[in-house]
Amino acid sequence: MGRRIAAIIRHGDYHQMAGAPSAHQPYPLNTSGKKHAAEAANIIDEIQQKNGWSLATEIDCSQMLRAWQTADIIAQTLGTEPELQLQSFDELAERCVGSAANLTTEQISRVIHDDPRYEELPQNWKSNSEYRLPFQGAESLLEAGQRVAEHLNVRLSKLAANVPGTLKLFVGHGASFRHAAYHLGVMKYDDIARLSMFHGRPVFLELLQDGSWVHIAGDWKIRKTNSEFRD
Repeated sequence: MGRRIAAIIRHGDYHQMAGAPSAHQPYPLNTSGKKHAAEAANIIDEIQQKNGWSLATEIDCSQMLRAWQTADIIAQTLGTEPELQLQSFDELAERCVGSAANLTTEQISRVIHDDPRYEELPQNWKSNSEYRLPFQGAESLLEAGQRVAEHLNVRLSKLAANVPGTLKLFVGHGASFRHAAYHLGVMKYDDIARLSMFHGRPVFLELLQDGSWVHIAGDWKIRKTNSEFRD
């Protein structure tokens, strides 16, 4: 059976709403973000050619515009024949804060304070991997990572055998990818807060025949501060 490799790619920089911890923001890439996407394509092309991997014909991306745009620029820059197709998945989204989506941190704190059902927010709630806001539809960072990890497992398991290997591209979000890496066994729990992802720089993970995963290429970003996660 041929090798099965996933390139996980954090979207390019985008027009992010200030002060809002929700990653479900509907805004596009900025100029730097478009450059990040084009750089990602060049990295992918270089490593693919070096290893003789074939590219899976579909790029998986999250539903967020910035992820779709990043995937689209990668596809256009690679210019493969046949053209790579984009497919968007809810499963690749960043951590959902539920009904608090796109409220600012201050507004979320005020809502919690004014609701007699809830205790005050812990100081580190945004970066706490296990904490889930008490709002309908909210999830923890670890839960988001589990969702992404399951998607990676399912999609790579479906790849047809290829020699010497097949590379499939996944464009999504930094925190959920890192937590997925923990669930896949390629990142230690304590490293989730210590490491981040560069915009548009792929990290390459391989699914082995025994179902385990290994990190084979691409660097994680060492975070200057672990005070909070940014998508």
